[in-house]
Amino acid sequence: MGMWQRFKLIFKSKANRALDRAENPAETLDYSYEKQLDLLQKVRRGVADVATSRKRLELQIKGLETQSAKLEDQARAALSHGREDLAREALTRRSGLTNQITDLQGQLATLQDQEEKLTGAAQQLQAKVEAFRTRKETIKANYSAAEAQTKINEAFSGISDELGEVGLAIQRAEDKTAEMTARAGAIDELLASGALEDATGTSKDSITAELERLSSTSDVEDTLAKLRAEVGGAPEKPAVEAPKATGDTPVAEEATIVEEGPK
Repeated sequence: MGMWQRFKLIFKSKANRALDRAENPAETLDYSYEKQLDLLQKVRRGVADVATSRKRLELQIKGLETQSAKLEDQARAALSHGREDLAREALTRRSGLTNQITDLQGQLATLQDQEEKLTGAAQQLQAKVEAFRTRKETIKANYSAAEAQTKINEAFSGISDELGEVGLAIQRAEDKTAEMTARAGAIDELLASGALEDATGTSKDSITAELERLSSTSDVEDTLAKLRAEVGGAPEKPAVEAPKATGDTPVAEEATIVEEGPK
């Protein structure tokens, strides 16, 4: 197969696929119905034209028959007055009208036959058009129902284009969220272990933070003791409650806090 033939085959296949996707059965059926209606209208106009011609011939024949009868009466009157020459002329003209009438009657018979055929064809075509219209509406209803059912099935199965795109977007969002969560957890673990230093200098590992807390507590206690010594105060000792005696043993008095004055 040559290059050009392959190109034509590919083009036709793609064009056919594109037309198949673009074709709407409902629109196609409506268009076919309209074309049939146009054809029916043309047939009806043909019947009307033939009927009009038939009626015109009938009137023409009737007029010629009236003239023929009149010429016959004139020939009879001429004979009654002894004018055989006038009677012969009248009958000659009547004979010419008779020939015209015969020709017109032949044409009339042809038109009547055509009219009958066209009328029958119009009636048959009208019946077919009506049957097609009923079938068209049935096909359109079935197509609409099938299309709706297909969309519902695609929605349930998740294979429709719209839902497919939504599903992909949700999946991407979930993957991105999981990735960011894992990244944040990993960074926290690295900062806590000291493997990764905080650029702002605010992050410390747990051991360093504990040591600094103990050092801070020790500094506070030392400073407090120094201040007590400067103001001449002694550190307060918690009161010791004597143990309660059991039975007849007297209860010991509570210990008092003795503060030493300056020596």
